[in-house]
Amino acid sequence: MEERTRAYLRGRFRDHYRRTEPTLPPDADAREWGHIPWTAGPGTTMVRHNSTLDLGSLPDFLARERPRHVYFSAGRYDDPGASSMAEKGWRGSDLVFDLDADHLPSVELGADSYKEMLEKCKAALLRLLDFLENDFGFRDLTIVFSGGRGYHVHVRDAGVQPLESDARREIVDYVRGIGIDIDALISHEAVGGTAGRSSPAQKRTLDTTGGWSRRAHRYLLDFVDELLAMDEDDALARLREFDGIGEGKAAAALRAARTNGDEIEAGNVDVHPAFYALAERLFPEVVAADNAPIDEPVTTDTNRLIRLPGSLHGGSGLSVERLARDEIEGFDPLVDAIPATFRGQEITVECEEATTTELAGDSFTVPAGTSHVPEYVGVFLMTRGTAEKGEE
Repeated sequence: MEERTRAYLRGRFRDHYRRTEPTLPPDADAREWGHIPWTAGPGTTMVRHNSTLDLGSLPDFLARERPRHVYFSAGRYDDPGASSMAEKGWRGSDLVFDLDADHLPSVELGADSYKEMLEKCKAALLRLLDFLENDFGFRDLTIVFSGGRGYHVHVRDAGVQPLESDARREIVDYVRGIGIDIDALISHEAVGGTAGRSSPAQKRTLDTTGGWSRRAHRYLLDFVDELLAMDEDDALARLREFDGIGEGKAAAALRAARTNGDEIEAGNVDVHPAFYALAERLFPEVVAADNAPIDEPVTTDTNRLIRLPGSLHGGSGLSVERLARDEIEGFDPLVDAIPATFRGQEITVECEEATTTELAGDSFTVPAGTSHVPEYVGVFLMTRGTAEKGEE
């Protein structure tokens, strides 16, 4: 990045912070604060181990320093400004989840546009919220668009504060579906005695009310609906795609699906051995479809620094936006996270190569050379390293 570009962005970030005031997290004085300045050269330098006592008024600090990125700690400490973690005196930490589009299995890097990546990340966010709200019963959630490639969720319930890394890793494994198999979800229900046996027979069922069992049952019902909508040859061919399901098992599983709808609806996966074999083979698809692919180190690290809502992301020029639960579905980060500071005027940029980007509900193709573009487009391209500031 050229010095003229860096100076322009520093100045415009300062203008933004002069007209906006980010909301402080709870117990801000007990948290460590960090930031990345607009330094020259490759790489970045994190300035951390600061407390609010070191920074002074946060609005004044942001307007004065106009940092490229701003962070605060998930952890709360006796002495957040101490220079080592051992000296800080850890009290507890929020439970923080990070969804990054670059790490999603559904994202095709180099093929998906930035907009498509963010749409897939929002779908993963909704799955994560399903786990947190319905499986764990968390209510105190702070949901944030990161300003870059994804979303953060902060859980501040008192019960999570003392959890160590190992306990947090168990939560990670659960929402990612690691180590979960269908046998662990199955309940065995006695259904009465059988001829020649003193013990009752067992019926294997999936709980239809919650957890991974509910997800497996819902996925199984959807698959059965697809089968029943096909003609018989296509349905049998679809079943034979699974390892270990040949013609005989396929026919038996299809017949069971057709004749035991009420039982299957109630969670019974034991309507026929072939149908149970089908349920077993579907389960990996359940995990792949319904897990929340969060970034494990963010959640397990009790000392993690996370972006401040209301600050600017120095790699996009977009705002780190806090979202109400009912705003998520309609939220478009490439429209709603554009700061008002960067709207309403054009600037000159220089690009070595032509580039296309989608912002504010429009698509912009910026050719190689010198161009006049809306400022929010120019800031986006400059912060991402695909343009330099041109002379006005």
